[in-house]
Amino acid sequence: MQQHTVAASIAQTGVGLHSGVNTHVRILPAEVGSGRYFVRVDLPDAPIIPAQVAAVSQTVLSTQLGKGEVSVRTVEHLLAALVGMGVDNARIEIDGAELPLLDGSARIWTESIAAVGLLSQPTNDSPLSPVIKEPIWIYEGDTFVAAIPAPETRFSYGIDFDLPAIGNQWHSWLLSAASFAAEIAPARTFGLLHQLEYLQKSGLIKGGSLENALVCGPDGWLNPPLRFANEPVRHKILDLVGDLSLVGNIPQAHFLAYKASHNLHIQLAQRILDLGR
Repeated sequence: MQQHTVAASIAQTGVGLHSGVNTHVRILPAEVGSGRYFVRVDLPDAPIIPAQVAAVSQTVLSTQLGKGEVSVRTVEHLLAALVGMGVDNARIEIDGAELPLLDGSARIWTESIAAVGLLSQPTNDSPLSPVIKEPIWIYEGDTFVAAIPAPETRFSYGIDFDLPAIGNQWHSWLLSAASFAAEIAPARTFGLLHQLEYLQKSGLIKGGSLENALVCGPDGWLNPPLRFANEPVRHKILDLVGDLSLVGNIPQAHFLAYKASHNLHIQLAQRILDLGR
């Protein structure tokens, strides 16, 4: 049995999507069995926040982790990059409360991980993934997310928007590090033009811009070109991978979602953990 950590440190700086505050992040090698965890180095005693389902404190337009009064927000893109590239253990130091959005995708994180490489960590005590023996379904109106027993780990996602430039999109992807870097990591977050003013008045997306998010209106995309014809739905897969990474080892299953949210993703992750106990 082997686990993996990053072979050297990684550093990135950028603005947080919702806070609009610049933060600096360092990803450091971590001991075998320690998992992926955040460290708020800007606070006294540098409190640790584990990247686990139990630490989820909010799921409004991003996933936030917390421990007591300390939190870290918009963790899903970095966590997706780590799990997508096979990093089991990582110490993630951050000097603020929100991860940098960077270009709105996980591509920069993924390229940074690929640049330093992975360090193998032999172990006789690697935690087992939960086993999906029967289908798990989480519904909310006409939206859902599911985990279905399967011979391989696959993610299939569907979205449906009234805007013609997005419309109804589906994408299915088989988990592997090489295909994650090429097919999922580059997909950027997206927003709808008619919702932006409301979100800004609600104190959200203070750091959003046409440089770090796709924006779609009735007449099409404000900042083309897209990296993929179906870039929005690929980004939803990216979010789902990041949220399910909070389980630890993502179990072998076919994960199926339609018009889902971070809240539904986390509900599924919790149900998987509950069944594994």
